Amino acid sequence: MSAEAPGDDGIHVRRATDATGGADRRPDTIASNTSSLLGAAIDLTSHLDVQAALKNFVDRAARLSGARYAALGVLDSRGNTTAFVQVGVSEEVQAVLRHPPRGYGVLGAIPVDGPLLLDDLTQHPDFGGFPPGHPPMHSFLGVPVRVNEQVFGRLYLAEKLGGFTEHDAQDMMSLAEAAAVAIENSRLYAEARNRERWIAVSQDITTTLLEGTEEEEALEMIVSRVRDVAEADTALIVLPSVGDAWACEIADGYLAGDLLGLVFPPDGRAMTVLKEGTGLIVDSLTRLRTLRLRELAQFGPALYAPMMLRGEGKGVLLLLRRIGGPEFDPSDRAMAESVARQAALALELAAARHAQDVAALLDERARIGRDLHDLAIQQLFATGMQLEAARTAAAERGDPALTTLLEDSLSSVDESVKQIRAIVHSLREPDTAVVLVERLRREASLARTSLGYAPSLVIDVEGTVISDDDAQAGLVDIIDDRVDADISDDVVAVVREGLSNAARHARAASVQVRVSVLGSGPTGRVIVDVEDDGGGVDPTVSRRSGLANLATRARRHGGTFSLGKSERGQGSLMSWQVPLS
Repeated sequence: MSAEAPGDDGIHVRRATDATGGADRRPDTIASNTSSLLGAAIDLTSHLDVQAALKNFVDRAARLSGARYAALGVLDSRGNTTAFVQVGVSEEVQAVLRHPPRGYGVLGAIPVDGPLLLDDLTQHPDFGGFPPGHPPMHSFLGVPVRVNEQVFGRLYLAEKLGGFTEHDAQDMMSLAEAAAVAIENSRLYAEARNRERWIAVSQDITTTLLEGTEEEEALEMIVSRVRDVAEADTALIVLPSVGDAWACEIADGYLAGDLLGLVFPPDGRAMTVLKEGTGLIVDSLTRLRTLRLRELAQFGPALYAPMMLRGEGKGVLLLLRRIGGPEFDPSDRAMAESVARQAALALELAAARHAQDVAALLDERARIGRDLHDLAIQQLFATGMQLEAARTAAAERGDPALTTLLEDSLSSVDESVKQIRAIVHSLREPDTAVVLVERLRREASLARTSLGYAPSLVIDVEGTVISDDDAQAGLVDIIDDRVDADISDDVVAVVREGLSNAARHARAASVQVRVSVLGSGPTGRVIVDVEDDGGGVDPTVSRRSGLANLATRARRHGGTFSLGKSERGQGSLMSWQVPLS
C-alpha cells in the first residue's frame, strides 16, 4: 500500500510503505501491466531515429500511466531544456504558450535518481504559477531519464484520474531505463550516419584539392559543405590578414556578409585554439562574459577547429548555430578537426602552386633577359657597326645630309641598346628593389593570362600621366618618395585583387586600372580605381573574402573602400584610397 505523508510544507507526497511496494492489485492486472510495460520497452528499443524514439517514449508513458498530459524535456550540459516532446496539449494551446517550459520550478525539483510524485503540483513550494493559456494541472509524476549515468532529460506526467501511484512511478522508472537504451542506440546510430556524411564531405574535399581548384573556391566549398553536414547555421574560416591580425576571410550561411573581414582578437578563443592545436566546443557564445566580438553574440553554440599542418596553425574553422540551437558534440569536433586539416592542406597546395607559378615566371623572365642580351643587343651592335661604316663612307664622299642621317640612326641604335639593357637589368632585380610603377606594370602584365587580354594601366602624379620612364624619371621617383613601403604593398595587393575579381566575376571585355598620387604627407592620398565593362556587381555572390580584405587594408590606413556600379552605367567600379603618411 501507499500512504499520503505530509511534507515539511504540508504538501502530500506519495511514498512506498514497504519494500515490495505493498500493491493491492489483482494478479491479472499486474500481468497485464507487466506485459504492456515489456511491450513498450521492446518497442522503444526498436527505434533508430532519436526523435521517433522520444515521441514513442512519451506516447507510451501517457498510455501506460493513464496521464492526460505527458512531456519529455531534453536537457543540455547546464540543465536547460533544449528540446521538448509532448502529448495531450493541442497545437492551438502550444501556439498560445509560445515556448515550452524551461525546466525550472517544480520541474527542476525532480531528483536525479528517483521520481517526484505529487497529489497537487500547485502546492509545491517551487511552483511559480502557470503562464496564461496553460491548461490546469494538479496530480503530477516526474521521472529522470538517465543515459550513461547522466540525466538526459525529465519525463513529466500530469492529470491522471484518481492521481498517480507508487506503481506508476515504478513503471515509469522502468520505462525510462528502456528509453535510455533506445536513446543511446539512436544516438550511436545517428553518430554513425553523421560520420558517414563527414567522410563523404572529406572525400569531396580531397577530390577538389586533387583537381587543382583555386584556393578561394576550394575554401568556399569547404565551409559550405561543412556547414551543411554539421547542421550549423554559419561557417567561417579565419586566416592571417594584415600584419599580425587574423580575420574572417571566408563565410557561409546566416549573417555571412556581416562577418566577412571581422578581425579576431589576439587573445581570443580562436587564437587560443590555433596555438594549442586542439578544437573547442562552446555551449553558447551569447552567455559568455568575456566575448570581445559583439557580432558573435548573435549566436549560441559554437565549435572551433584549428587548421593544422605539420604542427603549424594555418587558420581556424568556426561553426556557429543560432541561439537556442543544440550544442555540438565531441564527434562533431573530431570530424571538424579532420576537415580543418584538409582546409589547411588546400592553403598549402595553393601556396605551392603560386610558388610554382612565380618560379615559372622568374624562369621566363630570365629566358627573356638572356634572349634580349644574346640576340637583340648583339644584332643591334652589328647593325651599329654597319651604320658606322656607312657614316664614315658618306663623310669621305662629302655628303653631309647622309652623314647626319646615319649619325641619328646610330644614336637611335645606342639608345635602344640602353633601353634593352635597362629592361634586362629590371628583369633580374629582386622585387624589393623594384619601384612601385614597375610592380604595378608587372601585375597588369600577369593579369593578361587570367583576363585573356591586356588591361589598361594608367599611373599619374597630380594629374600628369607617366608614359615614359626615362623622360619622366622624376615622377617615378616622386611616387616612391611619397608612397611608403607599407602602403605600396597594399596598393599592389589592391590592384592584384581588383584584376583577379574582374577576371573571375565580371565577364568583362575591358578593364582599366588607374593609380593616382595626389599631394604628399597626411594631407595627400593615393587612389586606386579598377573599372570594367562587365555585368556589374552580382548581388547573389555573398562570399567576397578578398574584397573584405581590401576593406580591412583601407581601414588600417584610415582610408575608404567601395565596390559599386560603374559611372558609365555598365560594369563595376572598385575604388580604394588612403591618406599618405
